[in-house]
Amino acid sequence: MPFRIALSGLNAASADLKVTGNNIANSATVGFKKSRAEFVDVYAAAYGAIGSITPGSGVRTANLRQIFSQGNIEYTDNSTDLAITGKGFFVVEDDKGRYLTRNGTFGVDRNLKVVNSTGQTLQIFPPVTVGTTTTFNTGSLVDLQLQNTVGTPQATTRMNVSLNVDADNATTFDVEGAAAYGTIPVNSRFNANAGTQFDPTDPNTFTPNHLTAQTVYDSLGGSHVVQIYFRKLEDSNTVSDDIPDASEASTWQTYVYLDGNPLQPSSTGVAGGAGVNAAPNNRVPAVIGFAGDGTVLSSEYPDGAGTPQATTVLGEVVYEPFATTTGSLPVQISIDFGSITQFGSDFAVNEVSQDGFSTGRLTGFDVEDNGVVFARYTNGNKEVLGMTAMASVANPQGLRQQGDSLWTETFDAGDTVLGQPGTASLGLIQAGALEASTVEIADELVSMIVAQRAYQANAQVISTADQLTQTLLNIR
Repeated sequence: MPFRIALSGLNAASADLKVTGNNIANSATVGFKKSRAEFVDVYAAAYGAIGSITPGSGVRTANLRQIFSQGNIEYTDNSTDLAITGKGFFVVEDDKGRYLTRNGTFGVDRNLKVVNSTGQTLQIFPPVTVGTTTTFNTGSLVDLQLQNTVGTPQATTRMNVSLNVDADNATTFDVEGAAAYGTIPVNSRFNANAGTQFDPTDPNTFTPNHLTAQTVYDSLGGSHVVQIYFRKLEDSNTVSDDIPDASEASTWQTYVYLDGNPLQPSSTGVAGGAGVNAAPNNRVPAVIGFAGDGTVLSSEYPDGAGTPQATTVLGEVVYEPFATTTGSLPVQISIDFGSITQFGSDFAVNEVSQDGFSTGRLTGFDVEDNGVVFARYTNGNKEVLGMTAMASVANPQGLRQQGDSLWTETFDAGDTVLGQPGTASLGLIQAGALEASTVEIADELVSMIVAQRAYQANAQVISTADQLTQTLLNIR
C-alpha cells in the first residue's frame, strides 16, 4: 500500500510550507536571504532488481538552499547603518567567536564599540600611519572602537585669501612726509608712520570697507581673530620707492592684525624669528602690486633694512611669530594673497580659509564606500579609525546559519578570505542605508498555494489507500 509514499509527500509538502513560512516571516529582516526547499525522489532498488517495473518509494528533502542574491538598497536616516552592494559579508565578533553577516544595522554601545543589534562588534583593519601616508594592516582584525576624547587641536600655519579690490576706487593714500620708525626708511611704501599713518581704529586711514577677518587657532586650540586691512597707494608719488614697477597698474598695502596686535612680515621672508610681538605703533605692511589684467604681479616685504624684497612665492607673505598669552607656542602664519584680483567691480570677499582647528568632541563616524572609517568631531576634523573588513567564501550556500542574521564558516563553504571593500570580488559599502530582504511576498504566496495543494493531494492518496485497505478487509 502507498501509505509511506504518501506520507513522504506530506513531509515534503510540510517542509516546503515551513520554508515558505520562514521566508514570509523574514520579509522585513535586513540582509535576509530567502531559502527554497529542494526535493529528490526515492527509489528502493536491490541488486538484480528490474528497474523498469520498480515503483518509486516517495520523496525526500535533499537540501534547504539559501539564495544569495542582492537585496534592494534602502536609504535610512541613520548614518551608522551600512549596506553591501555586491558580494561579501561584514565580519563581527563576540566572546563566542567570529561570524559573517549581511545585516548592517550597527550602532554604538556604552563602551563606544560599534555593534550590531545582537551585540557582536564590527571588525576593521587597523590603520598604519607613516608620515602623512595612512595604510591598513589587512592581516589583522580589531574591534571598531570610538574614543570619546577631545580631538587634538592643530595650530594655524597658513591662510588663503581670495577677494577683489576695486580698481576704480578713488580713495588713495600718500606715504611720504614723516620721519621713519626704527630702520624703516622714510618715503618708503612700507612706512606706516609716514604721510597718512595707518590706524585700524580710524577708517579714514584705510580704504573704506576694505577689510576682512578670519578665526585662527594656536597650538592649544585657542581661537584668535586675524584682521586684514587694505589701502591703495597713490600713483603720483615722486620718490622712487613709492612708484610701482613700470608694468604695475596700482599697488595696495596690506596690514595684518591678530587680536588687535600688528603682525610684521618676516624680515627674511621665511618662517622663523624670535616671536616678539610688534609694538602697537610698529605697523609694517606687505605690498601687493597688480598687473593691467587685474591679477597679482608682485608681492614684497621689507627686509631688516627696509629694502623691498620679493616674496619667495608670488603673493605669499610670511609673518613673524606672535607670542600669545595662553601659554601656547607662538602663532606663525603665512598668508597667500595670490588669488586676490583688482577688477573694476566692488570690493568682495570670495573666500578666506585657514588650516587650523580647535579641540573637538566626538559626534559620530563616517564610512566611505571603500570601507575607510573616520571619527567625526565637533571641530570639523576627521580621524581615520581603520577600514571595514569584508569576507568572502567560495560557496556561500555552504555557510551554517546561526540565527540573528549570522553565518559561520563550514568545510562545505570553504575558507574565509578577508579583504578590502571594492577589491577582488568584494562589493562596496553604502553608509546610511540597509540591504532589504530578498523575499518577494507574491512569489511566496504562490509557493504556499502549491505546497498546500501538494499536501492535500498526498493526504487524499492516504485516504484512497485507506479505502482500498477497507475493501480488502470487507472481503468475506
